[in-house]
Amino acid sequence: MPELKAAAIAADLPMNEMFSADGHPRPECARVVNYLLSMDTRKLTELGERAHEMFLRMGVTFNVYGNEDGSERIFPFDPVPRIIPAATWSEIEAGLIQRVRALNSFLADIYGDGAILKDGIVPRDLIIGSSQFRHAAVGIKPPQNNFVTVAGIDLVRGSDGRFYILEDNVRTPSGVSYVIENRVIMTRLMPELIRTLKVRSVEQYPADLLASLRELSPNGKSDPVVALLTPGPFNSAFFEHVFLSQQMGVDLVEGQDLVCADHKLFAKTVYGLRQIDVIYRRVDDDFLDPVVFRPDSLLGVPGLTAVLRAGNAVVANGIGTGIADDKAVFAYTPAMIRYYLNEEPIIPIVETHLLRDPEVCEFVLRNLDRYVIKPTGASGGYGVVIGPQASGLELAETRARILRDPAAFIAQPVVQLSVHPTLAGGEGAAFAARHVDLRPFVLLGAKPRVLPGGLTRVALREGSLIVNSSQGGGSKDTWVLEN
Repeated sequence: MPELKAAAIAADLPMNEMFSADGHPRPECARVVNYLLSMDTRKLTELGERAHEMFLRMGVTFNVYGNEDGSERIFPFDPVPRIIPAATWSEIEAGLIQRVRALNSFLADIYGDGAILKDGIVPRDLIIGSSQFRHAAVGIKPPQNNFVTVAGIDLVRGSDGRFYILEDNVRTPSGVSYVIENRVIMTRLMPELIRTLKVRSVEQYPADLLASLRELSPNGKSDPVVALLTPGPFNSAFFEHVFLSQQMGVDLVEGQDLVCADHKLFAKTVYGLRQIDVIYRRVDDDFLDPVVFRPDSLLGVPGLTAVLRAGNAVVANGIGTGIADDKAVFAYTPAMIRYYLNEEPIIPIVETHLLRDPEVCEFVLRNLDRYVIKPTGASGGYGVVIGPQASGLELAETRARILRDPAAFIAQPVVQLSVHPTLAGGEGAAFAARHVDLRPFVLLGAKPRVLPGGLTRVALREGSLIVNSSQGGGSKDTWVLEN
């Protein structure tokens, strides 16, 4: 880990991804800038309204946990595309493949021989003590030792123009349906620009996902039966579950639709039981098998873990992958890449400090208003405290939580996330700079496959660094250029 030093808010301005420091459009963005600037205020307003109407008609929604009315929301969308040149994307793609290969090797190792723990590269107590480590997964060996089939890796771009890894999502990463639907809308709004700029397509993703799942076929089956397991319509990502099952042409099932017998997994149909070979699960570990995990779960399938151990079915992503999402484990990912692949990381991570170290914890507590504090096991932006933007009360409460359980938190310096012109709402459409991140999606079957681009999330509130939809963020279409 890097030497701990006081983290200050960067004095320089965040990088604008569409305009250079002198105010001129970046070369890859020039056509889009000219197109948008040619519109008057009325046409710009209509552009945003048309996008919103299309989302309404298409039913592109998400649920927010704790939302009192329980209603679905339209995912906010900004029609100003984010553009990534081919050369930049080539490096990102290589870095993503490298990272997911290392994360998969790490998971296969800690649920197998545990070599990286024996060699002291990653502390054993950090892994065994994590809330995401699943003892029930020890000894389960999926085909090709593939624990990670779908990964969503969150990237941010700093003021230096470089991309950095912010977080890994290899439990049940979501958001890819919005990538595809965003492109559908932009193809209707700006078809001539997409053709002229030779924007790489994203429509192949469902076919690539299905191919990756089929490549996990147990016992060498040539024609495995695949199904998508959903928690049901009250889940925040249910729209995506329906979308992907339809696009792949596989059954969408809930736990009550499945049964285990003779160490095999079956779906109940009107014609009797049908054996299922591969499950793309969107149910968290704790609810996946009430025999092994939470006994009160009605979302999973009793006996599923035993079926996996017998090798008669495969779950993607594998049980226990959440340990690779743990934000304390994240600090050791560069070491994982060196250990398993004998390579230097292509994409650096955001500097990360573990508060389980008493000296580190003491230093961070003295400088709490300079750091971003994150719970190690949380996701979706929940529990994140951005020191420079926090009130005195929030900092005091954060300090108390850290003192109660230092190991449950990590600290990162504030990164000046890049900004992108965004069509601001309100009367009279206007462009405003808003912070963005990027979640590309990587598939790992018999070979790695990377979706060109990914989900660009945008913090719609001025000055906000939180881009999650559950925290008020929206999205943009991401255009990766062919050349």
